[in-house]
Amino acid sequence: MKFRTLSANDVLNALPMSDAIEGMKTAFAQLSTGKARVPLRTHEHLGESTGNSLLFMPALLKETNALAVKVGSIFPDNPNQGEPVIYASVLVLDPRTGRPLAMMEGSTITAIRTGAGSGAATDLLAREDASVAAILGSGVQARTQLEAVCTVRNIREVRVYSRTEDGSREFAREMGGKGPIPRQINVMTNAEQAVRGAHVICAATSSFQPVLKYPWLTPGTHINGVGSYLPGMQEIDEETVKKALVVVDSREAALAEAGDLIIPLRSKTIYEDHIHAELGEIVSGLKQGRDNPRQITFFKSVGVAVQDVIAAQIALQNAESQGLGTIVDM
Repeated sequence: MKFRTLSANDVLNALPMSDAIEGMKTAFAQLSTGKARVPLRTHEHLGESTGNSLLFMPALLKETNALAVKVGSIFPDNPNQGEPVIYASVLVLDPRTGRPLAMMEGSTITAIRTGAGSGAATDLLAREDASVAAILGSGVQARTQLEAVCTVRNIREVRVYSRTEDGSREFAREMGGKGPIPRQINVMTNAEQAVRGAHVICAATSSFQPVLKYPWLTPGTHINGVGSYLPGMQEIDEETVKKALVVVDSREAALAEAGDLIIPLRSKTIYEDHIHAELGEIVSGLKQGRDNPRQITFFKSVGVAVQDVIAAQIALQNAESQGLGTIVDM
């Protein structure tokens, strides 16, 4: 029995952002219309104060005929030890027989599919004339957020802010001019400076306190929040959440894990019906997205397994056609 393995570099070559964004739309639509089987992910906390976690995420996409499971770890303090925050592997299975088809490096899958999810949300919710992007954070997730936003909008100005100026400067050097990204990326000294006047904002931090505040926002801004993944984590302040049109990847997952929503729900700043839609409902035409040019829109993503499954399927198909990866006998 033949089995394909894909390294991080193989995944990068097999999963271009434009393909991934279209795949996310397909996956979210199946999730929101009952055409996917997705148990709520198993999330084992290894210390609430540290944010260290193990994740187990299986899913089946019925229409796309795709089955996979991701196993991952998140250790936010890893950069202090010279290690990445996220480690993961994705196992792709034949949905007809359960036969293993491929194993691929999952941190790259996670970064690309998370960025692509925001790319899909930006494409559906941001103003068509959006041209200024602000990135809060400078890690792996921040990089794919920027790539995705620049894939779906004609971004002419990019600003970045992170906790360390060195991180922001490295981000600017590495990402400037890459693909659709403008060559010049402006390093900002604080989050407010980055956010004011921005049309699309991506928050990709591990903060437990809001890094984005409502008074800084320009009418018509679209926000992607992908950093907080625990009930106690919060990147976006409550006033922004209250005044924005809120769209999520999955209601069930967001209400269980997204501190950006759970914290204002607990304080009764918002109620559950404040969540306007899942992104898949907008893709499918079941719900409307932005309804006026001055509306602030907020896409909150905690990540769902359908994203990994569709990304892994696209990567495997492209790898097979391009001869990427290593074939082993099982």
